[in-house]
Amino acid sequence: MTRRLTVAQALVTFLAHQYTERDGRRQRLIDACWGIFGHGNVAGIGQALLESEGALPYLQGRNEQAMVHAAVGFARQRDRLAAHAVTTSIGPGATNLVTGAALATINRLPVLLLPGDTFATRPADPVLQQLEHPGAGDISVNDCLRPVSRYFDRITRPEALIPAALQAMRVLTDPAETGAVTLALPQDVQVEAYDWPEEFFADRVWHVRRPAPDPAATADAAAAVRAARRPLIVAGGGVHHSEAEDALRALVEATGIPVASTQAGKGSLRHDHPADVGGIGHTGTAVADELARAADVVIGVGTRYSDFTTASATLFAPGVRFVNLNITSFDAHKLAALPLVADARAGLRALTEALAGYRVPASYESEYAAGKAAWEAEVERAYAVADPGARPGQAQVLGALDAVVGEEDVIINAAGSLPGDLHKLWRARSRRQYHLEYGYSCMGYEIPAAIGVRLAAPDRPVWALVGDGTYLMMPTELVTAVQEGIAIKVVLIQNHGYASIGGLSEAVGGERFGTAYRYRAPDGTYSGDPLPVDLAANAASLGMDVLRARTAGELRTVLAEARAADRPTCVYVETETADSVSGAPPAQAWWDVPVAETATRPAAVRARRDYERHAAARRRYLGT
Repeated sequence: MTRRLTVAQALVTFLAHQYTERDGRRQRLIDACWGIFGHGNVAGIGQALLESEGALPYLQGRNEQAMVHAAVGFARQRDRLAAHAVTTSIGPGATNLVTGAALATINRLPVLLLPGDTFATRPADPVLQQLEHPGAGDISVNDCLRPVSRYFDRITRPEALIPAALQAMRVLTDPAETGAVTLALPQDVQVEAYDWPEEFFADRVWHVRRPAPDPAATADAAAAVRAARRPLIVAGGGVHHSEAEDALRALVEATGIPVASTQAGKGSLRHDHPADVGGIGHTGTAVADELARAADVVIGVGTRYSDFTTASATLFAPGVRFVNLNITSFDAHKLAALPLVADARAGLRALTEALAGYRVPASYESEYAAGKAAWEAEVERAYAVADPGARPGQAQVLGALDAVVGEEDVIINAAGSLPGDLHKLWRARSRRQYHLEYGYSCMGYEIPAAIGVRLAAPDRPVWALVGDGTYLMMPTELVTAVQEGIAIKVVLIQNHGYASIGGLSEAVGGERFGTAYRYRAPDGTYSGDPLPVDLAANAASLGMDVLRARTAGELRTVLAEARAADRPTCVYVETETADSVSGAPPAQAWWDVPVAETATRPAAVRARRDYERHAAARRRYLGT
């Protein structure tokens, strides 16, 4: 039996019947489809979504990149078990997907991209927005998506959709393979009819696997840990994706091994658990980084070991042994580790069983308990408000928010100086409270991601923390939040420039060049008065309810009012200018940003000397 549908109608119908299942819980795989329509998809996917009568819900966005960010936020909140699709026209609509696709793939988060494409049959050549390549007639702008997609296919014939759609679902639901998946859809093929087998539209359940570790690998890993006196766990995002928090807590309570977390892994243990020592690496805590420098075995769980985590290969001691538990062989083998290729929850349970009877020395537990207490005092110092009538510093903004939120709140950030402050200072209260996109650190992620998270968890208060630089990159989806009544809370911090890059510029001899939002001074630099930009008025013009906090003393009251609001609400607060410190403790470990080898300006000469001193500590971890 067959059903005659267009390619676009068949794809929408197929997507509406895809499900995932893990641990006996079943849910829709493709929960909704975001879309902005143009000539490349309006008569195809657009018409198919209309004809589906809500079988695949449609969400209207304002920017294609932002739609992908919203989809990524949704998928992360749903532990990668559900995702969104995103459809665009050809041309700039399609190329706007590239940044979002890179973000999704780098962070191992599923999103289905359905860009329109130029004619497969080439009745006119070129058509509007077509990229002409003199040496290859089959290239289109969608080929930009190939390197940032985990799976890519161009559907040039109707019957080709069947294997391509199945492969797309396979990749989206494979925890070791997932990321952005692209099905490029030529606009003529989208509207072409075909007789589809009914079996293509049957409910299909994709079972998300939890592979157990190899017993021999588990034994080797356990032996390495048993021989250690100063082991340290580095918890990455894989702990959350696998819902392995309880398994991690059981392991550390049985063994006393402390846990430091990456940006993606923060919240793997509650902040007040005795074994939680906070963030690790360049933006980490003093206690975590000191433990890392003296660790004899490092157990990485679901982490990619980015340069921020390893302090650009300077953090861990020579001779340290790594044991890496990861769903992907690629990540499990990093740093010449003993690889434990497995689901995080399954691997942690196996390792706990294999370590029965082992516990770290009591002196080690006392050491990191004292370090944890000392850092908590640093957090209290950073959060403290000296003058309630003055503008708050950025750390005081976080302190006020910390006093207002509950376990159910979600805090979203991605770029600027906030990620460093949050990693050092934030007290994560639940497994999905701390939502930092730091694989790609993409400015503009926060507001659309907050919409995606709120769609995935409509009963949780969701906060997007943005600086003025990030806000000006992509405020467009505030309109979407207003239109759909998605009650996100935006904390908009105005400090008149790129505070994070300004500080980095100063550290590497760049003298904060080009990082302030100010008028030009007579000497040609941007060092005049701050620009008279009213971002609060801008947010209000897009339909947001706006609350202004003019002083540190007002801030907590205003944040509490925003938390209680049932409409999209923006809290606007002006902090110190971009060339002032945030108030958080300084970096506890290095990060490698190369400095000019030859320079005449004294700041760059000094920075180069510091750079060479730090760079000399870089090392290769090759195991033993």
